[in-house]
Amino acid sequence: MNTFFQIMTQTEFFATGLAYLGAGISILADGLAGIGQGLAAARAVEAVGRQPEASGKITVTMILGQAMVETSGIYALIIAFILSSK
Repeated sequence: MNTFFQIMTQTEFFATGLAYLGAGISILADGLAGIGQGLAAARAVEAVGRQPEASGKITVTMILGQAMVETSGIYALIIAFILSSK
């Protein structure tokens, strides 16, 4: 029969393990956001190469998209920090 201390220790270890697992998934999301930003920048450079006269519109649209992707990446990083401190 398990004592109260053994049950609480096992539950705490399980919760800590899940928190670290969630932090790892969050960092994965952050890395995927970085890949998305790189792909968006590559496509913008391609578009400017094809139509140099539209570079202003393309640049503004790319920067707006980059900001939205970066926001989700920062949220994922904050979540990872919060979960890893548990």
